Amino acid sequence: MAVKIRLKRMGKIRAPFYRVVVMDSRTKRDGRAIEEIGKYHPTEEPSLIEIDMERANYWIAQGAQPTEAVAALLKVINDGKLRTKEQGQSKKERYEAALAAAGKSSDDKDASSTPRKRTAKKAEPAPSTDVAATEDAAEAKVTAEAEAERTETSEKNES
Repeated sequence: MAVKIRLKRMGKIRAPFYRVVVMDSRTKRDGRAIEEIGKYHPTEEPSLIEIDMERANYWIAQGAQPTEAVAALLKVINDGKLRTKEQGQSKKERYEAALAAAGKSSDDKDASSTPRKRTAKKAEPAPSTDVAATEDAAEAKVTAEAEAERTETSEKNES
């Protein structure tokens, strides 16, 4: 049985990642693998390459042939030219740094990073007695005007 160490494509369309697998040379590209020994993400910057070198060396000693792509990955790992991604700060560290830059400490539970919404002061309604008095005055004015009109019309009719 001819055994190969090759890449098994996974992921979505236009977002591939690969598993480094040991499989029979006659199986399909994405077929059943004998063993998965690593993974390769070419779209990340820098590319993520994780291969269990102990298992890869074991299978090569047993006669497995790596494909050209896998041979290139193994060479990068063995030469020590593998670039690694720099570890960034955790979210908590970035948050605390932002607070320190703003001049606040992370221990302040009462102080929030965004100001609260201000409530507008509503106009206080006039006391109910004043409202009643203004309504009474308005009614008295209307009735006085109505009586004045009646007297004027009655005087015109008499003349």
